[in-house]
Amino acid sequence: MKEKIIHTHRLDYLLIFAYLILTIIGWISIFASSYDPDKFTKFTLFNLNALYGKQILWILISFTLAVVILILDVKFLVNMAIPFYWLTIILLVLTLVIGTIIAGNKGWINLGNGILLQPTEFAKYAVSLVLAYLLNLPAFNLENKKNIYLLIAIVVLPTLIVLLQNDAGNAVVFISFFFLFYRLGLPAFFFFLFFYSIVLFFLSLLIKQYVLISIITLLMILSTILLNKNRKAILKILISWIFSIVLIVSTNYVFFHVLKKHQQDRINVLIGREYDERGSAFNIQQSLVAIGSGGLTGKGFLQGTQTRYNFVPAQATDFIFSAIGEQLGFIGSSFVILLYVLIILRMFNLAEKQRSTFSTVFIYSTAFIIFVHVVINIGMTLSLVPVIGIPLPFVSYGGSSFLAFTLMYFTVIKLNMHKNEVL
Repeated sequence: MKEKIIHTHRLDYLLIFAYLILTIIGWISIFASSYDPDKFTKFTLFNLNALYGKQILWILISFTLAVVILILDVKFLVNMAIPFYWLTIILLVLTLVIGTIIAGNKGWINLGNGILLQPTEFAKYAVSLVLAYLLNLPAFNLENKKNIYLLIAIVVLPTLIVLLQNDAGNAVVFISFFFLFYRLGLPAFFFFLFFYSIVLFFLSLLIKQYVLISIITLLMILSTILLNKNRKAILKILISWIFSIVLIVSTNYVFFHVLKKHQQDRINVLIGREYDERGSAFNIQQSLVAIGSGGLTGKGFLQGTQTRYNFVPAQATDFIFSAIGEQLGFIGSSFVILLYVLIILRMFNLAEKQRSTFSTVFIYSTAFIIFVHVVINIGMTLSLVPVIGIPLPFVSYGGSSFLAFTLMYFTVIKLNMHKNEVL
């Protein structure tokens, strides 16, 4: 199952370099966000009582995993796709039964000695693999609607289980695969429907329900009149009207009866319906203060007051970008963003050069997952999107996240080493 050597000349050193730089910046930021000048008397790299010590251990384990991926037979990645998908589904279901609850989310399995496994992070990798496997089959094509429904079901199944774990943040990340479907030729209608649903969701919270329904109904009636007896178009409008009404009614029900109080508060803060500086808006307010105080060049390592004195809650995880902004300033923050842009664009470029559909699909999947994570995480710290609690790839604290992203990332590098082969 192993190749005799790693063909180092085939490695994508640009991706590896970006990965190492982000890892270093992440670890330094985690150290800064967990640094306590009153308790810090002696530095120990592998201090497992501190977040930076635990993270360096996960980094070393991930480096080992990266090497293993590079020496594995590339065919093994193809053959493991379906078994690994079902394994993650089993783990997700198991988490519902025996999972540990953290911040209201029942998404972790306690392995003992303080080690927690979050199967959701690996589910993204598993879905990427199985989608690549199916789309690589000679007889599989997107012209067959049954195949489209199968692909959607593969994505929706783990998403629903994650929602049952009360982890709305990671559930949202699975929208990454709809970007993939659109890239592979899914009709634009489905993509439009997705964004229309998001817009209508927020409008349902901002406008009284009966007013919004009246506006939608009036627009539908006007459209029907203008179409002048075009039966097919009128039928589509009628279906769209029913869909809109159902979405508006269900949005209000889900918001007030399904979402937790803290989730409602975060959305209310985003859309401007509520602003409590010591409550739901506190995290965002402190994050903005930290980033703004960094100025152009930053305050320097361990010099940020917001970071040093723990003013920003969850700064080592969800709000790690605020530590970067305060210490490295606009220049440092821009550099980190540019690194992500470089990684995503590089993956897009590599995806188009693959001879195998398996490699193309998997690389695109990874690029879109990283894109969604980066946009949402940084958007949270800048108060552009609701605080839904997902990590910044390779930067935020978290063993499962770092391992899973390393697994995806070096699978991309491995597949690219065999870009001229049919898998």
